[in-house]
Order: sequence, then C-alpha cells, then structure tokens
Amino acid sequence: QVQPVESGGGLVQPGGSLTLTCVASGRLFSTAAMGWYRQAPGKEREKVASINALNDTDYADTVRGRFTISRDNAKNAAFLQMNNLRPEDTSVYLCNFLVPLFKINRWGQGTQVTVSS
Repeated sequence: QVQPVESGGGLVQPGGSLTLTCVASGRLFSTAAMGWYRQAPGKEREKVASINALNDTDYADTVRGRFTISRDNAKNAAFLQMNNLRPEDTSVYLCNFLVPLFKINRWGQGTQVTVSS
C-alpha cells in the first residue's frame, strides 16, 4: 500500500527557503499526480501546488512565483522548493498521491513549516 512520507520542514526566517520532499513507494509513482497541500490550525486545508504525470504544474495564487513543484520518478519523489517564505506560509504541509484510474488517493502525515524571526 502506498504511503507518502514527507520531510524537510523546519523553522526558517522570513525571506528564507526550504525544500520539502515526498517519497511514495510503489510502481505507480510515475503515473500519479502529486500534490502539496497545507493546513494551519483552525483553517481549511488548501492546495499549494500539484504536478501530474506529464509534468504539468499548477499553483495557488498565494505561492505562484515563490514555490516550485517538481518530481523525480527514478527516486519516487516529489519536491516543493519554497523561496521568499512569509509568516503566513506557516502550516503543516501534506503530500498527496493520486491515481484516479485505480482510485488511489493517499495522504502523508505532514511536515511542519514555521516562518518566524
């Protein structure tokens, strides 16, 4: 069973950078759409960025131009490069693994990102 695992969160100052990594085992990784979401306390989960099997990407307006999503199918990994971080980016970031053809929709446990001086 696929279980995405996130890493790379931490504490960073405003204007700083972090790169999150999501690794998902299994043979379906190259066909999956990978997404990064975030959820802050008391707020709804929001989509940050996604990348499909054809490497088409999509971003939330709040992060476009600052965040970059990418994938490495050879490593079964997806990445979220986050630059120029702001305090409002503070949240738990979760990885999503989606293969609609096989009705597979899996979430990671999340990694905390805190932007503070």
